[in-house]
Amino acid sequence: MPGYLDQYGAGDERRIRIIKTIVISVLSIAVIGGILFFVFHNYREEQRVKTFLGLLRSQDYKAAYAMFGCTDAKPCTAYAFDKFMEDWGPASGHGSVANAHITRSRSCGSGVILTVDYGGNQQEKLWVERKNMTVGFPPFEGCPAGM
Repeated sequence: MPGYLDQYGAGDERRIRIIKTIVISVLSIAVIGGILFFVFHNYREEQRVKTFLGLLRSQDYKAAYAMFGCTDAKPCTAYAFDKFMEDWGPASGHGSVANAHITRSRSCGSGVILTVDYGGNQQEKLWVERKNMTVGFPPFEGCPAGM
């Protein structure tokens, strides 16, 4: 006659295998999710600056100026189109944007600071505001502590 505790623990191996599978799956999803977040966190803002640089390459300065939030209908008083052309036109130091590429992006408060390298030692920092995706110059040199 079998004893009362002869079957005690039967099925534990299956339960342990299920728990291990769940734990490994959750950890894998967390790691992959973290990597994807790190890689694609500033993706929209980087694409916005790439579009801006593409407009400069094709010399569509009015459309590039509009990415700064300034149009003919609503011009920017603090940044007139003439000043924009001084900064970004063919006579500026950014005249050859063919080699320009983003080397760094950093989230900072309500926007992203992107470093654009023009080859050699020439770099420019641009700011993309997250809420309306306007491009501009950073409001501060680096990201202040606590942002």
